[in-house]
Amino acid sequence: MSTGDLHIHPTELKFPFELKKQSSCSMQLTNKSDKYVVFKVKTTNPKKYCVRPNTGVVMPGSTCRVTFTMQAQKEAPPDMQCKDKFLLQSVVAPDGTTTKDITSDMFIKEDGKLQKNLMKGCSPSRPSVFENGNQDTSLLDAVSRSLEEPKEKSSETWSVISRLTEEKTSALQQNQKLQQELELMRKQVSKKYAGGASLLVVFLVGLFGTLVGYIFK
Repeated sequence: MSTGDLHIHPTELKFPFELKKQSSCSMQLTNKSDKYVVFKVKTTNPKKYCVRPNTGVVMPGSTCRVTFTMQAQKEAPPDMQCKDKFLLQSVVAPDGTTTKDITSDMFIKEDGKLQKNLMKGCSPSRPSVFENGNQDTSLLDAVSRSLEEPKEKSSETWSVISRLTEEKTSALQQNQKLQQELELMRKQVSKKYAGGASLLVVFLVGLFGTLVGYIFK
């Protein structure tokens, strides 16, 4: 897929999902022009994904590989779907530009200069797809703004899930403890009644012996 001065391959990113293990995939950015192009990758969930390199320079006629690594997950996403998004920004830079020369000012929106490509968050069952940023600028602008906003809501959601999981585990442990205590009480009661029955038998035997002795006396 070609967008502006960069050719992106592949057009789909797939993360092989496995619980408690990292998974990675990569894409290639190929510059088929005679100009230097700088790029920057953003994500709505930076704690979950590691992008290397997240900024770089693609020289004329060269290719740069970008690797996306999803951190090990403790549980599968609901319905095996993910709503995370990535945004690839690219712009033509002066000849001789290096990685050290890249600044955030280069990616300030300027008509006809800055290229935006939205990559939808992937899931094990649904690959992410790049879309030309010029096709839906309103969506791209909304994602760009969300990338700059704090992720308090996401953190709060995970906090609630974690708290509920802990409460469930605690309830199961308390239930198991109560069952053990109940079983112990049953054994103690059984033992108590067994001891009482033995004393009753001894008493009856003694009484019977006394009566027999009295009769034959």
